[in-house]
Amino acid sequence: MSSSQPAETRTQGRGGQTATLAEIAREAGVSAPTVSKVLNGRADVAPATRSRVEQLLRDHGYRRRRAEATRSPLIDLVFHELESAWAMEVIRGVENVARDAGLSVVLSESAGRLTPGRTWADQVAARRPYGVILVLSGLDEAGRALLTSRSIPFVVMDPAGDPGTDVPSIGATNWQGGLAATRHLIELGHTRIGAISGPTQMMCSRARVDGYRAALETAGLPVDPALILTGDFHHEAGYRQGLALLRREDRPTAVFAGNDLQALGCYEAARELGLRIPEDVSVVGFDDLPVARWVGPPLTTVRQPLTEMAEAAAKLVLDLAKGADQTATRVELATSLVVRSSTAAPAGV
Repeated sequence: MSSSQPAETRTQGRGGQTATLAEIAREAGVSAPTVSKVLNGRADVAPATRSRVEQLLRDHGYRRRRAEATRSPLIDLVFHELESAWAMEVIRGVENVARDAGLSVVLSESAGRLTPGRTWADQVAARRPYGVILVLSGLDEAGRALLTSRSIPFVVMDPAGDPGTDVPSIGATNWQGGLAATRHLIELGHTRIGAISGPTQMMCSRARVDGYRAALETAGLPVDPALILTGDFHHEAGYRQGLALLRREDRPTAVFAGNDLQALGCYEAARELGLRIPEDVSVVGFDDLPVARWVGPPLTTVRQPLTEMAEAAAKLVLDLAKGADQTATRVELATSLVVRSSTAAPAGV
């Protein structure tokens, strides 16, 4: 057998039956080399044929033996958006692990989509990296099946939605972070606290607001829906929603922003309205990006260990590539409150 041809592998299929690559080819009405082209992500296969073969591979639970798959010395790192210091912290963590392992990192962006498209999946299948890390994103069923059939392990960092119990994921204690941020403001004497969340479809965003609500309820304070506004984790949303909160006649004396970028947008809204931080309004962020300590005043925020989370995701994907048992499907790293100068007791307290 030529070294360029993959050895046949019997795989568990429908109804408990097994199938070889040649049998899958016969069922699809194509040659075994055509199935091999699909497995290798080759472009010279008609779309209808590729779709039929992929469906049969999924139906039969085909998984390439690791010994057959020639891995490229790469880790694919996928962001839904790639435009902030937040992403740089994640890249740094993955690079730390990849460099020590003698691997390179390939960056890609899904243009704001929470699930990368089929073109991306085909490109990854053709590259055959050691593994894939998806950040604030996920895979649809077809994408998961495609990577699984090529024995390309994948890990989700800070998944946007529920990744499923069979998908390894790395996250942070977002609920606890939202609780700690709001509790800090309550302990300072604030009773009317606004919140600017991130996108509602993201698990981390919802968890932070749930922690905010829990802190208020535990303290016996009302949760006013009018003070909870939705953002998108960008400066502009923090500015826009900050203006909406701080222009109210019964404006809040403190604001919990769902991330540091929105907190900095809220800074600009306060400045435009002639309000001082923290004398007139206290602001808390989330992430503890490097800029948080250098703005004026330095930002009180919840530290999310982004670099450590990224390192953990990279180490996990390499372990899976080496055949490690996928037992821990969800790992959460602890957040911690970092108190700086953007929070103080409300005026008159």
